Amino acid sequence: MSEALANRVIGALRERGFQAFLVGGCVRDLLLGREAKDWDICTDANPDVVLRMFPRTYGVGAQFGVVLVANPEPLDTDGSQSGEDVVEVATFRADVGSSDGRHPDAVRFSASAREDVERRDFTINGMLLDTENNAVLDYVGGQNDLRAGVIRTIGEPAKRYGEDKLRMLRAVRFAARFDFEIEPATMAAIQGMAAEVAVVSRERVRDELTKMLTEGKARRAFELLDESGLLEHVLPEIAAMKGVEQPPEFHPEGDVWVHTLMLLEGLGKLQARASKSLAWGALLHDVGKPATFRRAPDRIRFDGHVELGVELARAICQRLRFSGEETEQIVALVDQHMRFGDVLKMKASTLKRFMRQANFAEHLALHKLDCASSNRRFEGYEYAKAQFQTMPEEVIRPTPLLTGKELIAEGYAPGPTFKAMLARVEDAQLEGVIGTREEAVTLLREEFT
Repeated sequence: MSEALANRVIGALRERGFQAFLVGGCVRDLLLGREAKDWDICTDANPDVVLRMFPRTYGVGAQFGVVLVANPEPLDTDGSQSGEDVVEVATFRADVGSSDGRHPDAVRFSASAREDVERRDFTINGMLLDTENNAVLDYVGGQNDLRAGVIRTIGEPAKRYGEDKLRMLRAVRFAARFDFEIEPATMAAIQGMAAEVAVVSRERVRDELTKMLTEGKARRAFELLDESGLLEHVLPEIAAMKGVEQPPEFHPEGDVWVHTLMLLEGLGKLQARASKSLAWGALLHDVGKPATFRRAPDRIRFDGHVELGVELARAICQRLRFSGEETEQIVALVDQHMRFGDVLKMKASTLKRFMRQANFAEHLALHKLDCASSNRRFEGYEYAKAQFQTMPEEVIRPTPLLTGKELIAEGYAPGPTFKAMLARVEDAQLEGVIGTREEAVTLLREEFT
């Protein structure tokens, strides 16, 4: 839908005598034969002109020449509303300096499309499309690099990265997403400046890493993060996995780093795109192993790695400013991933409590990835999956047979034992030993008098 809005906006700007082109990722994706998602426009019209021309606009970055233009009316022939449809309109500009490595110190608006393109990040993102004649305007060699499968900065790499240090992570992400190579000078500049990624806001780092993890090429992205030197600065806890041996009888694939890379590769083979929490759970599930490595007489051990992994995963999520809900699910995936080893021996009550965790399907998915990336023993996964898919919700989460108020009515004095009493009733109920309130009361009178 944004394509239609973009064409409408371009047409309106050109009717007023302004230059207007599609620019950036949408042009790149169209040339690659991919579905374009973000339809961005560049123009020589100043932001105040754009704000006046269209009925629904948002000056989200007007000081930098960026205005969002929203669709004011339905574009569909069936009359459906498309009010949230927006395109980004940016005025041609030249950026002046970048003292903080994140934002330009000043912006000078320009009448030159070429000048605007030359301040952008990579050649494959620096092409313009003239929609009137479907002609590509390529001042930076982007088409050649697309054909060659190369990520290359526009101009001097160190200068481009100096303007915005996040571009180093973006180079990795684009190379992974498109299965491109990073041009040697472009990579060498990252390797020389990797430590400077620390100035980038944690939220922007989080978002780039999440895209790497969920775009289908997570293994390649993390191999490039390692090669570029960025990994030790954005996720030192993951870099610490390299060279950490594992017991071959359980992990014939190799060390913790190799195992984790294999899980990341598995994310790209899932039928549906991995969720943010599943992707981060896969990355962090063994984050506690490096610090708990121990070569015991019988075999290599990682005593307490889950408990430490929970602490580290929570700290990483907080550092990267994940929401509370996202943090809890990621931490739960780390916390519970080893419990599948006991699933075939669990009591019915234990299994039901295990399966009623929030979003248990993600726990199953992580365990399958874990098995596929190690000993390939799927018995526990298949059993838990079958139970989860066939057991009715009311069996997993039955209505409680007793409450605290009912215990008081039965003559029990409120106190610390109430929790144990209710847990004992629920346990018997989940085991199928009792099924009525009367049976629950009888059980308590036998065990708590």
